[in-house]
Amino acid sequence: MGNQETYTFVSKDGHSVIHCRKWLPDREPVAVLQLVHGMVEYIERYDEFATFLASKGYVVVGHDHIGHGQSVTKDEELGIMTGKHPADDMVEDIYTHYAKTKKEYPNLPYFILGHSMGSYMLRKFLSDKTAYLEELTGAVIMGTGQESAGTCNGGLAVIAVLSLLKGKNYRSTFVRDMTYSAPYKQYDCYGNDYANSWLSKNIQSVEKYYHDKYCTFTFSLNAYKGLVEATKYVGTKACVEKMRKTLPLLVVSGDEDPVGNMGKGTTAAADAFKAAGIKDVTLKLYRGDRHEILNELDREQVYEDIYQWLEAHK
Repeated sequence: MGNQETYTFVSKDGHSVIHCRKWLPDREPVAVLQLVHGMVEYIERYDEFATFLASKGYVVVGHDHIGHGQSVTKDEELGIMTGKHPADDMVEDIYTHYAKTKKEYPNLPYFILGHSMGSYMLRKFLSDKTAYLEELTGAVIMGTGQESAGTCNGGLAVIAVLSLLKGKNYRSTFVRDMTYSAPYKQYDCYGNDYANSWLSKNIQSVEKYYHDKYCTFTFSLNAYKGLVEATKYVGTKACVEKMRKTLPLLVVSGDEDPVGNMGKGTTAAADAFKAAGIKDVTLKLYRGDRHEILNELDREQVYEDIYQWLEAHK
């Protein structure tokens, strides 16, 4: 089923060594997909999906963000982001990996998929780096939402005050709990009831998540600042209007995903893309699915749908 490789590059933050993984097909590759993972997880969690696409001839690449997975050298560094604007560092790292891989496969169609926090970083990337993305073939925005500026500003104010009192590397359970807003209330968000997890209905996947040190740390205040700043920015008209209007977008989520406010925020994001004049926007909500649709019970259908969209656009 092909081979896997690992490699590294130095992060934009100036000190993190970014851990990367590549899944290679066992035949001549037909396209590239770059993965951008979510908050408090890591790239190896995408192995099943990446292996599926590699079996179809795709080169799949991805990396652990700063403060995540094997891009840290000590466990106590998990969730710590040191830059003034961590979202900018993450976006630059996405671009570094994109440029490196595009140079390696210059003639292949090139797609990027971002999930959850990765979806917000991808949306920022598609706006900030528009001038450098003429050869990008398409993007898959997964598990995303749309938050108001007021909500984000309130969160940033709390983070700012706590950072002055406790320091930017402080891990605040108050801020963590604050992010679990109203749509999350019907679910377990702490690993106490695997069957009712906000992550998915796949109990085996949920249990594995909550027993993984790379999935159970708490973000620092500065890391939360980066996430909220990105979430606020991608919800603005200015962000969307900078995106390339000819770039095909697939927006996918579970219709019971609290990150997307049970489909409402995901739909609002897709509508914003269309309103800005992006010509090819496809929205797909999976009935009964929660946040991690790549790990859901119907994930084989999700894999096939994404693959068919990629094939139709390459």
